[in-house]
Amino acid sequence: MIKIRNFWKNLTIKNKIRAFTSSVFIAILAALLFDVWIIKLFMMDFNDIMEDNSHSGELVAAISSEIDTFDSYIHRSDPVDTTEWEKSVAATQKAFDKNPLVYKRLGEERYALLSSLRTAYLSYSQARNEVIEQYQSGHLDIDKLYDVYNMQKYLNVYAQRLVDKTMREGNFSYKKLMPVIISVPFLVAALGVIIVLVIYKMSKIMDNSISVPVLKLANASRKIAANDFFIDDVEADNKDEMGELVTAFNKMKYATGEYIRGMEDRRIVLDQLHAKELENLEIEKQMETMNLELLKSQINPHFLFNTLNVIAGTANLEDAPTTEQMIEALSSLFRYNLKNQAKEALLAQELKISRDYMYLQKMRFGDRVSFEVDSDVDENKVIVPTFTFQPLLENAIIHGISRKVEGGKILIKIRQNEDKLHIEVSDTGEGMDEDLLEKVRAQLEIGNEKVIDKDVIGIGLGNINRRIRTMYKGGSLRIESTKNVGTTIIIDIPMQGDVA
Repeated sequence: MIKIRNFWKNLTIKNKIRAFTSSVFIAILAALLFDVWIIKLFMMDFNDIMEDNSHSGELVAAISSEIDTFDSYIHRSDPVDTTEWEKSVAATQKAFDKNPLVYKRLGEERYALLSSLRTAYLSYSQARNEVIEQYQSGHLDIDKLYDVYNMQKYLNVYAQRLVDKTMREGNFSYKKLMPVIISVPFLVAALGVIIVLVIYKMSKIMDNSISVPVLKLANASRKIAANDFFIDDVEADNKDEMGELVTAFNKMKYATGEYIRGMEDRRIVLDQLHAKELENLEIEKQMETMNLELLKSQINPHFLFNTLNVIAGTANLEDAPTTEQMIEALSSLFRYNLKNQAKEALLAQELKISRDYMYLQKMRFGDRVSFEVDSDVDENKVIVPTFTFQPLLENAIIHGISRKVEGGKILIKIRQNEDKLHIEVSDTGEGMDEDLLEKVRAQLEIGNEKVIDKDVIGIGLGNINRRIRTMYKGGSLRIESTKNVGTTIIIDIPMQGDVA
């Protein structure tokens, strides 16, 4: 016995841990093997019972959902959109797939019930599809519809019978396993006692050489975890690796405490700065949202008034086509401005709204206004900020073309320059002198809406400039203008992909 103790003391910590770990591993392995044996004997049966109950329940729910979806679809005014109904049909088919016809697993009665349910559902599907086709073509046969309703009742009855039978068989199987299950805890307890005794004996052996120093280190570690770095040093008489570990731990504790103290001071300062930044970002985000909504709501009253007058006058002069086109353009404009909540949109959508807007302006100004779009990019694959072109077009008409008797032309030119989208909105209107142009440029450079002079650049141009600068890294908006020649707004933003 003394030789064994001396041998143990002479072992390195690594070998002691290996010996202890091996003992624990063997004990745990024995427990795992016992658990595997239990699972193999019993739990697979429980799993089969639970799966059967779950899958039959899912089938009932899927059939019921499909019936409800079919009923909702038949009573809708739009027979085109079959998305929800198709999803419910797919869900029912998936539920059937989870309930395969396997005689050995189901038994005679459940096999017969499931087979009957599948046959009934197949007949129902054919009748249902015929009713759907009639409904979509506008010639619905009411008698066939009620036949489908009757078949749905039978489906529900068959499905419920299957669920009831499945649950009864599951309960019966469970009762058969109960006597064996009752004895399992006693076996587990006996094995547990043996494992505990083995581990306890090994722990006592480890205690004198390793556990005491480790417990001291653990206690000190818990205090350090509670941010108490200035505790007394851990003491140990060990001269082996454990003694070296304790010495290193004490040094690390002291150094970490000093470091954490400095980090805590810096963290307090950084938290204060970060909180201020978050507050500023939230304020800017709220202002951006409010201003975008404000911009959308500021449809020029004079424009609406004049447009409606033109529509009314046109209605008296012709049968309807032109008036209808004007109303459609105005409605499209209203819908886009009032319902579009996204920050970005396809270029094609923005240009469509621009064309609708300019169509209405041409009906107002006649030949005094001309409009052209020159684009060499795929408009359906390029993204731009929402509500970009209309404010620029409105500025061009109000501040440029409408002030000239002969009117003028507005051109939107769009090009792709490497990885950027280049947009120019130019007009041949009144233009600006150098003083006014410099004021406008200065206001655009400010960017901050709190200090922008809206009498100089207006809310529309300022809002577009600020959104481009904040939404896109490297995005920019510039303005060029010559008195009595015209004005050009130049926008450069990174190329984007399709809208999600």
